[in-house]
Amino acid sequence: MEPLRTIEAHTAGEPLRIVTDGYPTIPGATMLERRSYARQHLDHLRRVLIHEPRGHADMYAAVLTPPASDDGDVGVLFLHNEGYSTMCGHGILAIVKAGIEHGLFDADPAAIRIDTPAGRVVATARLAGSRVRDVSFINVPSFVDREITVEVEGLGAVDCTIAYGGAYYAYVDAPTLGLPLDADHAGPLIRHGRAIKDAVARQCRLRHPTGDADLDFLYGTIFVAPTPDAHSRNVCVFADGELDRSPTGTGVSGRAAIHHARGELGSEWIRIESILGTSFEVRVVDTLTLGDRPAIVPEVRGRAHLIGRAEWSLEDGDPLPDGFLIR
Repeated sequence: MEPLRTIEAHTAGEPLRIVTDGYPTIPGATMLERRSYARQHLDHLRRVLIHEPRGHADMYAAVLTPPASDDGDVGVLFLHNEGYSTMCGHGILAIVKAGIEHGLFDADPAAIRIDTPAGRVVATARLAGSRVRDVSFINVPSFVDREITVEVEGLGAVDCTIAYGGAYYAYVDAPTLGLPLDADHAGPLIRHGRAIKDAVARQCRLRHPTGDADLDFLYGTIFVAPTPDAHSRNVCVFADGELDRSPTGTGVSGRAAIHHARGELGSEWIRIESILGTSFEVRVVDTLTLGDRPAIVPEVRGRAHLIGRAEWSLEDGDPLPDGFLIR
């Protein structure tokens, strides 16, 4: 295997491993087609990057590609412990930081056009000299799908709001379930988040208004609670029990859609904390109709940090070529 070279970053505590060299060309006219190709033909490389002993159960990575559109600046695929997501807010923030500071793509910092499997995202980097201070991005249209109540083993009846912010999530009021949203309770949060996701997925068939069937899946559960130091707190359990250390960029986009639909949010910024107390800000910049659904256009703002560089390889004879995950 050719070595994979990466820039290592984190956004609000959530890791991102950005591949800079060694990944094969990924064919496809759209990012959804490229996502499908990577899933079918290049998944061994995802396992090398994400699984132990090079990664861990909560690792996250990004592979940059040429843009899939005529006016795009860069394309991106996102990798996690279960497969490939359709959008990732913390990933966008870190990619812009690394992309500008290390010349990974050529773009105007005021309007970086990024093609993702979920659609076009436009990011803006605020600079301090040659360094990126913070990043904001206009996300894909986000909307509320439905309210649903599911029976969950160990919790009973759980009320969920299903919303989309680049991926579908089941949003749950944590205090009604007696779940503290802090790192000391990571185990129960992962366990209950998985159970809620499975229960909703069994009962709820999702159809994205654009008709793209590859978007029709429930990505995770987001627990929500008030907090004294911000608007609220998000704890997201996604993919195969992966716990987001950040407030989740797609997750806060869905939150903005929920609060706007309830008449609780206009165009003002709100700050949403993570399980660590780090935060993103989100606001509504526009409204539209997506298919037959009212939707919003959210803007998300946050900071990423670069933490290192690495080169990853797989030696001939390694008894664990697919890696492993232990939680």
